[in-house]
Amino acid sequence: AEILREVEQFLYREARLLDERRFHEWLELFTDDVRYWMPGRSNRYPKTSKAIVILDPDRYNEEDLSREDELAILDETKETLGRRIARLDTGMAWAEDPPSRTRHMLSNIEVEPGDTATEIKVYANFMVYRSRAETEQDFYVGARQDVLRHVDGAWKIARRTIILDQTVLLAKNVSIFF
Repeated sequence: AEILREVEQFLYREARLLDERRFHEWLELFTDDVRYWMPGRSNRYPKTSKAIVILDPDRYNEEDLSREDELAILDETKETLGRRIARLDTGMAWAEDPPSRTRHMLSNIEVEPGDTATEIKVYANFMVYRSRAETEQDFYVGARQDVLRHVDGAWKIARRTIILDQTVLLAKNVSIFF
């Protein structure tokens, strides 16, 4: 229960840093070897579907997320996240001029042991509301799967997988952070 509360407070602080556009502080919450990954999602027919029949059963693919070696919506490292933040600092990031306003909401936070003694796995559902300019509004809804690593007495994000419920993004860009 104590670790759960500690992790919740860590994630809530992270959300506040993003909503307050404190991106440099947010970036410090990541390990140097982080992978920040958002796979693509597609609609698939299950093998039991009567709506479509494929004669070759080996062609069925029920997995609706792209694999780790396939194209993703985001596939970032700490370095590339840092470059995105540095670009925002230049005033030349047109997709964020004027800047987006975001509100990150997290729920259903679960914690379980990780693969090493210094890591834990964290699961959470999220909703991110984004408004920009006069009329742009976007909602991103999904789940996050994080690996948090204890480094120098503090939690750091060592891996983040962002799974959107949407298969088609209606937003004009994906210039915000999750």
